[in-house]
Amino acid sequence: MLKSTFLKINLIVSLLIIGNKTIAQTNENTVLADNLKWSERTALTILKNYPKASQIDGTKKPKWDYKMGLVLFAFEKLYQKTNHEKYFNYIREYADELIDAQGNITDYNIKDYNIDCVNPGKLLFNLYDQTKDDRYKKVIEQLRAQIETQPRTASGGFWHKGIYPNQMWIDGLYMAEPFYTQYTVRYEKGKALDDIAKQFELAQNHLVDQKTGLVYQAWDESKEIAWANPESGTSPTIWGRAIGWYMMALVETLDYYPKTNPNFKKLAGYLNQIAKSAVEHKSATGLWYQVADKRDLKDNYLESSCSAMIIYSLAKGADKGYLSSDYKKVAQKSFDAFIATFVKKDKNGEIVISNVSSSVGLGGKPFRDGTNQYYTNSKAKDNSSPALAAFLLSAIELKK
Repeated sequence: MLKSTFLKINLIVSLLIIGNKTIAQTNENTVLADNLKWSERTALTILKNYPKASQIDGTKKPKWDYKMGLVLFAFEKLYQKTNHEKYFNYIREYADELIDAQGNITDYNIKDYNIDCVNPGKLLFNLYDQTKDDRYKKVIEQLRAQIETQPRTASGGFWHKGIYPNQMWIDGLYMAEPFYTQYTVRYEKGKALDDIAKQFELAQNHLVDQKTGLVYQAWDESKEIAWANPESGTSPTIWGRAIGWYMMALVETLDYYPKTNPNFKKLAGYLNQIAKSAVEHKSATGLWYQVADKRDLKDNYLESSCSAMIIYSLAKGADKGYLSSDYKKVAQKSFDAFIATFVKKDKNGEIVISNVSSSVGLGGKPFRDGTNQYYTNSKAKDNSSPALAAFLLSAIELKK
């Protein structure tokens, strides 16, 4: 009896020891190694905080959203560099959560004509190539159909949404054109390339500020909305992230745009112009402000998402030969400044990126007037998706 009891006690003690070791190992495994590259550290931070990509930014209900598209585009690039399946699976699980068995997107309505919905479609080209799952191809076709019928301004620019008549927003170029370019080159023998170049030409002619060479967030061709400049139709403020959206739209579109097409040189010229202007307006530290052209404005602040977007675009543009190699040196210095200014590691080795502007917009209810004060009053957050994604992209591009 005593022997039996003793054996039971020993067994319990052994199990407790094993259990404690397992718990300790699990806890140890949650601490990220010191020697990780910034790219992998960022990706693992995202994976640990958002086990499902549909949860990014604390999203409660799964949504086909440009923010997830932006982050997962960075994961796609990291997967291509590392061949780690966990990055590919993270993308595929998001697509499979939002796309049903018939190839329809959850809660997507083409009649909303929300150009943001096109952006996640970029992920489906590679997913389809890897899996040959027809659902992905069906969604690609649905998004192409949206572009085909997307309402346009009088001069041919895509409305940002159906609820924003006659308005082109600069981020809309990022949302639509890289997808549109891939599609038309793959499946249409490039028949829409002129239309894509037209979208950038309209932005260059109407959204670029003639004084600074930087871009406004939006342009109302009708000049009817209350935020529009009565002469130019532009919104009032040069927002840092708007510059980032425009530069990323250009570098990612150029990746798929045939170099033999006459418009390639024109688009590369637009990138060179905005890159030059952006560098002229960086701070002494090498970073960029929320209101990009008014560094001394009351309550203005250095903003992380726009800084990372610009760094990524400069580095990628230089690597691809769209920009001179000098811009790579600028990107490297600004990347170091970014880490010193915005990036910390918590006790688990996960990154925390500070000073991310919350999402801002124009019009709507209550009415957003787009003034300088509106942008400077935008509360800064930690680890919001635009900064995480752009920092991840810049780290991949700079091999950091």
